[in-house]
Amino acid sequence: MTSLKELLQQWKDDPAFLCNVTRWEVVPPSQGSYADFPEQLDSRLKDALTERGIEKLYSHQARAVSAAMDKKNVVVVTPTASGKTLCYNLPVVSALIKDPSSRALYLFPTKALSQDQVAELRDLTGSLDTNLNCYTYDGDTEPGLRQGIRRSGHIVVTNPDMLHSAILPHHTKWVQLFQNLKYIVIDEMHQYRGVFGSHVANVMRRLKRICAFYGSDPKFIMCSATIANPGELADLLTEEPVEVITENGAPRAEKHFIFYNPPIVNPELGLRRSTLLEAQNLAGKLIKNDIQTIIFTRSRLGVEVLLTYLQQGLKLKPGQDSTIKGYRGGYLPKERRTIEEGLRRGTIKGVISTNALELGIDIGALDACLMTGYPGSIASTWQQAGRSGRRSGTSLAVLIANSEPLNQYIAANPDYFFGRTPERALADPDNLIILTNHIRCAAFELPFEENENLGRASIGEILQFLAEENVLYLSDSRYHWMEDAYPAEEISLRSATRENVVIIDITDPKPRVIGEVDRFSAPMLVHEEAIYMHGGIQYQVEQLDFEEKKAYVRRVDVNYFTDANLSVDLKTLEVFEEEAASVHRAWGDVRINALVSMFKKIRFNTHENLGAGPVDLPETEMHTTAFWVVFPPASLGNMPLSAVQSGLIGLANLVPQVAAFFLMGDPRDLRAVSQVKAPFTELPTLYLYDNFPGGVGYSAEIYRSYEDIFMSARKVITDCGCVEGCPSCIGPAYQGSEPGKQQALQLIEVILK
Repeated sequence: MTSLKELLQQWKDDPAFLCNVTRWEVVPPSQGSYADFPEQLDSRLKDALTERGIEKLYSHQARAVSAAMDKKNVVVVTPTASGKTLCYNLPVVSALIKDPSSRALYLFPTKALSQDQVAELRDLTGSLDTNLNCYTYDGDTEPGLRQGIRRSGHIVVTNPDMLHSAILPHHTKWVQLFQNLKYIVIDEMHQYRGVFGSHVANVMRRLKRICAFYGSDPKFIMCSATIANPGELADLLTEEPVEVITENGAPRAEKHFIFYNPPIVNPELGLRRSTLLEAQNLAGKLIKNDIQTIIFTRSRLGVEVLLTYLQQGLKLKPGQDSTIKGYRGGYLPKERRTIEEGLRRGTIKGVISTNALELGIDIGALDACLMTGYPGSIASTWQQAGRSGRRSGTSLAVLIANSEPLNQYIAANPDYFFGRTPERALADPDNLIILTNHIRCAAFELPFEENENLGRASIGEILQFLAEENVLYLSDSRYHWMEDAYPAEEISLRSATRENVVIIDITDPKPRVIGEVDRFSAPMLVHEEAIYMHGGIQYQVEQLDFEEKKAYVRRVDVNYFTDANLSVDLKTLEVFEEEAASVHRAWGDVRINALVSMFKKIRFNTHENLGAGPVDLPETEMHTTAFWVVFPPASLGNMPLSAVQSGLIGLANLVPQVAAFFLMGDPRDLRAVSQVKAPFTELPTLYLYDNFPGGVGYSAEIYRSYEDIFMSARKVITDCGCVEGCPSCIGPAYQGSEPGKQQALQLIEVILK
């Protein structure tokens, strides 16, 4: 067997490997910084920690515990595997030992994390001579246990979705919890951004309102991966003063971080060798040498494909169980727990996962981490890379770039990654649609006083509107709920609008719901004859009932996927801010009208066009916010209109991806529209709009940081080796116009003058 250090040396001596490496960074080991247990900590808990071999805390743990026990709101921002769990478990358990009537509420973004934390808590409290009840309360909790949890659960571990839909609307069943709530723990705080974060901030407003009704004033303990604005995000989520702790006291082992850009296989199109094939090759070498490895892929389908490739490379004896497993949503909870245990014990040598294992689930001491494609943000990349070397010596992280512009920018500019603080997490709790939905939920939970606010949001006009719509009624200066249904049931925290289209599988005699898609995206994804992918399985859409918001699908096995053609018409409604220089830039309210008119069938792997078909669906409308750049004639010089059109189309392909990189958002969160003669400006204009009703703050941030975004877009184009434009920069040459690579560069130079 070759050790990891020996294998790394082999790679360093291999010119064929090194020619694809754009950066080999060695993060040196560092010593830990320690502190004594805070005096406020209960002595019985100190004894229990000492029995487990913990005689001191890391300095950040001691600071966090001390601040929390001094009744301060705390956010701890340190890397993966730095012991953040003790930062909240110690003050919570200490408070419960001293006062058994106290309660705590833990919020995690996923069920798997909740289960993991309950096991950790039970391990910590097992040796204490006290009866502390810690339970998970989520969709998997058996109905027979729920009453007992409501009555006697000292620590209730759940997720924001369950809090929103099952706990807050039924708060009268949770009197013990809300009357005695001392701490609210929010782990993986950086996950609460964009639409999800905007919803969760409003759920916190509702939670605090109910706590105040029952006379409790809980303190928040939050933990996050490294982001640029932890204090700002914590304040936005909780609307409370917060102490930010960022100095990491945990020791760190040596880590090798490699940026690997696969070789180009088609220079004209700028296509590189598949990241999955490169991952198969590198992971195969690591696992063959007994080096425990995790491989992150971007999709559920990627998990299954790579798992198949790697298992085929193993020569198993009959009846022998594979040491390589997949891990993703869709696997049964028991199956996931078995895989986690196998990783901790070392019996599983390789796991291929979506970002489900990016978060802090305890999977032991992995040696290597491979990432197939840039995870989308610096924070997520460090989070995934941190899954290796958690308790071991030398560890390895490899980022394998794909052909997308964002990946190529990172591969070509590793200094940006290693020299820059992670991105800012953005959210907008006062998004009108999201806020109105949560006011409906809050009114169901407790009547509103006529002059009452929801957190910092002034809501008088919204309450009046809901009364006019016969959702609420005003009596004795209080707004009361008057509809039959309870609203939280129909509001998803993962999308801005309630109007989601439910996807129903009709393959078997008994139909079942397998997913949902927001109403605005439905014409693109689930039009009739579309191939809808879910959990690695292909479904053909038999019928889209747009009025009833249902899509009926049937399982198929075909060698193609579908891509719909979206025509977008954008109209400016209101300008919030604007500035005129060489170009005119602004941001404000816009209306998007989108029509899907046709779709293409595209063969897997080769991406050949296998045909097309019409889509007959009504136009959809969305109000959102947008940033736009207007090019006056003087700024364009003698540039022909056709060249301007090509450049705008290239920028519309590239800039949303680069902007998403800066905004810590998903590239799908932003869309672009280019107009050679925009109706509002009557000039060539590039629009970037938030792909959510009402917007979530991206457009305003682009308005402020547009220079960084367009400078990075310029670097993506100039660093790309293609001649006329390719998927790694501005997209392929636009049909019917001249190639747009140089024209896109010209427009960027105009913007940056």
